[in-house]
Amino acid sequence: MAVLDPAAPATRAGTPAPVRTLRTRMPFGRWARELGWRHVVGVVAVAYAAFPLAYVLSASLASGGTLTGSNRLFATVSGANYAALGGTRFWTWVVNTLEVAVVTAVGTVLMGAAAAYAFSRFRFAGRRAGLTALLVIQMFPQMLAFVAVFLLMLAVDDVLPALGLNSKLGLVCVYLGGALGVNTFLMYGFFNTVPRELDEAAKIDGATHTQVYWTIVLRLASPILAVVGLLSFISTFGEFIIARVLLQSESSWTLAVGLYGWVSDQLDANWGLFAAGAVISAVPVLALFLFLQKYIVGGLTAGAVKG
Repeated sequence: MAVLDPAAPATRAGTPAPVRTLRTRMPFGRWARELGWRHVVGVVAVAYAAFPLAYVLSASLASGGTLTGSNRLFATVSGANYAALGGTRFWTWVVNTLEVAVVTAVGTVLMGAAAAYAFSRFRFAGRRAGLTALLVIQMFPQMLAFVAVFLLMLAVDDVLPALGLNSKLGLVCVYLGGALGVNTFLMYGFFNTVPRELDEAAKIDGATHTQVYWTIVLRLASPILAVVGLLSFISTFGEFIIARVLLQSESSWTLAVGLYGWVSDQLDANWGLFAAGAVISAVPVLALFLFLQKYIVGGLTAGAVKG
């Protein structure tokens, strides 16, 4: 509550002295009705989200290989499960997953940005139909086509084995085809927010379309490029169904397929080893997310105000 002290001295200009603010404590009942319930909901949501993570971490540190022995969180702390990963193909799967995820993320950004720039800056026959097709195609999940993808890759394997079954490069091509539509449409909305006057000013100075694209538009569109790369990396890093269908040999598996192989047999499942691998596999995604988090909000919302 703010009050004006009548005894306060006047300033040289004859105006009253600054108002002194007296802080009063809000009654507990009013605080609980207006603010307290929000804190309760926040604490419950955090506990609900953090409990599975804590449970998996506890299971990875347990000496046994079952989840039933981990009902008491961190009852035993041991690094045996992490040490046992050295005797498996886990680190090979980590390298395979990073290769597929990084190449897919970079390819998605480059291909999607080029297509979005063309739709945003150029006017050509079929432009509106192409945008509509991208909008319709992204409504269908990629999982609906995995049978057709398998048959297609089976046919490609007879002609070009480097892009066929059990090929990481072929898996990357499938991922790129599935992610191109939604990411192009997302970047198209962001590119529309970049003023065209910048392109025209650069062309007056003698810049070509290539120079405008690489030195101006892409620099200004770095938030959406970071968001698309991050989302592509995360979705590819944890993808299971298509990777399980296309990758046949154990040496070419990704993390999702390899970790599932450890617990697919319920009679011989080693959940401690699985939990340790899951904890380690979460580190690259978490590190990349923390590194690019400042771009996420700006990149996702900036293209939503102009289409």
